[in-house]
Amino acid sequence: MPVRVWPRAPSLKINYRPEIDGLRCLAVIAVVFYHAQITFNENIIFTGGFIGVDIFFVISGYLISTIILKELLETDNFSFRYFYERRVRRILPALLFIILCSLPFAWIFLYPIELENFSKSILYTLGFSSNFYFHFSGLEYGSPESLLKPFLHTWSLSVEEQYYLIFPIILLGIFKYFKKYLVLLLIASLLASLFFADWGSRHYPSSSFYFIHTRIWELLCGSLLAYFEIKIGSRSKEKYLNLIFSLIGLFLIFLSIIYFDDQIFHPSFLTLIPVLGVILVIWFTNKGDIITKTLSNKIFVGLGLISYSFYLWHYVIFSFAKNLDIYFNNNSEKFFLILIAILLSIFTFFCIEQPFRKKVSFKFFLSSIFFTTIIIILINLIIIDNQGFKKRIKVKNYQEKHTFKYLTQNGKECFSRNKDFCKFGEGQKKIILLGDSHLGSLSFDLKNRIDKNYSFVPITNVSYFHTRNLHLIDKRSKIVNKNYDELRERIDKILKNSKNNIIILGGATSLYFYHKRVKGRSLHWEGQFVDKIKFEYNPKHIEDDFRNIIQDLLLDNEVILLYPIPEIGTNLQTKKFENMTRIYKYPYSDFLYQNKEVINFYDSLNFAKLHKIFPHEVFCDKVSNLCKTHDAENFFFFDGYHPSLSGAKMINNLILEKINKTN
Repeated sequence: MPVRVWPRAPSLKINYRPEIDGLRCLAVIAVVFYHAQITFNENIIFTGGFIGVDIFFVISGYLISTIILKELLETDNFSFRYFYERRVRRILPALLFIILCSLPFAWIFLYPIELENFSKSILYTLGFSSNFYFHFSGLEYGSPESLLKPFLHTWSLSVEEQYYLIFPIILLGIFKYFKKYLVLLLIASLLASLFFADWGSRHYPSSSFYFIHTRIWELLCGSLLAYFEIKIGSRSKEKYLNLIFSLIGLFLIFLSIIYFDDQIFHPSFLTLIPVLGVILVIWFTNKGDIITKTLSNKIFVGLGLISYSFYLWHYVIFSFAKNLDIYFNNNSEKFFLILIAILLSIFTFFCIEQPFRKKVSFKFFLSSIFFTTIIIILINLIIIDNQGFKKRIKVKNYQEKHTFKYLTQNGKECFSRNKDFCKFGEGQKKIILLGDSHLGSLSFDLKNRIDKNYSFVPITNVSYFHTRNLHLIDKRSKIVNKNYDELRERIDKILKNSKNNIIILGGATSLYFYHKRVKGRSLHWEGQFVDKIKFEYNPKHIEDDFRNIIQDLLLDNEVILLYPIPEIGTNLQTKKFENMTRIYKYPYSDFLYQNKEVINFYDSLNFAKLHKIFPHEVFCDKVSNLCKTHDAENFFFFDGYHPSLSGAKMINNLILEKINKTN
């Protein structure tokens, strides 16, 4: 029978399932705690909270497909107007309200370039394409700077709306012409999307994260659930089976929230773990069982009902708090901001969402949405056209002392030399600086401050301890080459002949030893990102090698081991604010999470004549959970990963104090 498109949908009963709202509650709490970086015993909990978005995708696919398929399968009819009217009533009122509320704060608190970018993101959000905007602007979700973008979280809303736009049309076409292949086509699309998600996360992580083609498989999982439920007429009725599998489902969800982190490829085959958990909970929960009763708790359901507004509000509040530099010094402040988000979400749900969904006429709804949207668009176009109104705020240019300098000799940088290493002074006893760009950033100030009785030899290139293990990397990466072999041999020769000297070791060891990234940063060799390269070594091997090198050096030398320098992941030099108290602060818990393996390993190294220096103790405070990035006069970091001259002086004070004690 041919499909007809009716102006109104027939009356179809969709059973309300409170446990679905309970799942929404878990999803939104996971996301909010992830963005807030709630800590317990100095460890960030819910490191995998970002999978809350994936939970939302499965739920959305299930509920939307239930509406569409129930209408198609039971009546052979579908009303596009009714479907899209419901979607617009559900999405736009709260979104527009929160955008309007954010505009005055953006005008007051954001600096010109930030305000201009804010307005661009608003326009893309209104066009349900902010996922494209944030991808092409080069912003990595979860990086320290990402929370400075108040509407970054709308990327997921854009993915869902893109799905709502194309899925009914495609489904209608399949239903009309290929109805008997419906399930096969849905499964094939799901598998193709999952494959591209896994492959893309390894090769094109940003587009894989933001774009719909690698997310649609999660929505289709929900669609298939809806299809089988409608075709079978019910879900599982086996009491004990329901209990076992729904418990397994919850376990998989919590496992992902707690143990996933930013280091995993996502979305990928690993994302199947929480998605499967959601599938099991949706399919095997039934009225009266313990899991359904738990998820149907009034608090869970209440938070689930306001989850859309809560999701929209929390990120905007966190972002403006961070822009004001009052962001999250401790859990108490974090929970206070979360409470504000909940209260605003309750207001938005009852005063904006509910009336526009159920009470106002379509004519009033359409006119109010239209004029509000036009006003928002015009305001933001004016802001963009005036480049954020630069005259609102006077921008102060900072002096050379805030920058980053490498040491030079004979007009050539000492950093990154493969031979003819720099040497300063004629002292018989040498201070050898051995490490990567982290130690290279210390060399300029250190050279000018060491005692003239020493000669100074900075050997700063790629990490020496990593070049020793390059042969363990997959040969197909084409990274192992003659230059690194020769560099390693030259350094080995210098160290072998080193007698009665002071050797300073250090570097971005978490990156080299454990392949752990700072948010927003990927290690690269020969123009290739390490994220795309297959590793064949394990940290234990490199740790043993490191330990043996230190023991060999200690036979005839004093060794100073530099613990990790904080890597804040954001370029302070682009933030030339007049009021320096508003510049980004870096959570101490982030530093500990990034470097806990390194710190534990360094702590295990206890040898005579091995001296340890702790740069993070200069910058970071355990009580406030903050690492200083600046004071009233100076930036301590040049970019996201290297100390500035001012920061280098603070670290070198510790080094010089330790050198003096070795005499």
